[in-house]
Amino acid sequence: MSRFEAWMLHVSNLLVGGTGLVYAWMLYLVKPTDPYAVVNHPWQPQTQHLHILVAPLLVFTAGLVWRRHVWAQWKRGMEERRRSGLSLVSLLVPMIVSGYLIQTSVDDRWRRIWVGVHLATAGLWLLGYLAHQAMGYRRVKSVQR
Repeated sequence: MSRFEAWMLHVSNLLVGGTGLVYAWMLYLVKPTDPYAVVNHPWQPQTQHLHILVAPLLVFTAGLVWRRHVWAQWKRGMEERRRSGLSLVSLLVPMIVSGYLIQTSVDDRWRRIWVGVHLATAGLWLLGYLAHQAMGYRRVKSVQR
């Protein structure tokens, strides 16, 4: 994976994960000051829109690194960090699909199901991404010694 691809992956995760976490905080944890408020925080709609607008960057970047990183490591039989990498791959599709289905679901029951899937897979994605990076950082540090 090139430096550009790595930085794109870091930046897209920061933008999508950051806006997602802030939006979830506003939606589920912030209590509105006005009991008749439609939103819990004045920036909630803009945060949601920003999350939806930057999410394709993560999808594009994941596709960009697929061939040169994920598939190349798989074909070479690399064992290091394979478990965390495969976990990320298995979380990516349901995270993306559920994000799309949240926006297109008409039935409230299905929308709640897709929100639950999206929250679970996105939370696990962020934790898995951090773990995958930490394991790579440790490997680089041990090689430098």
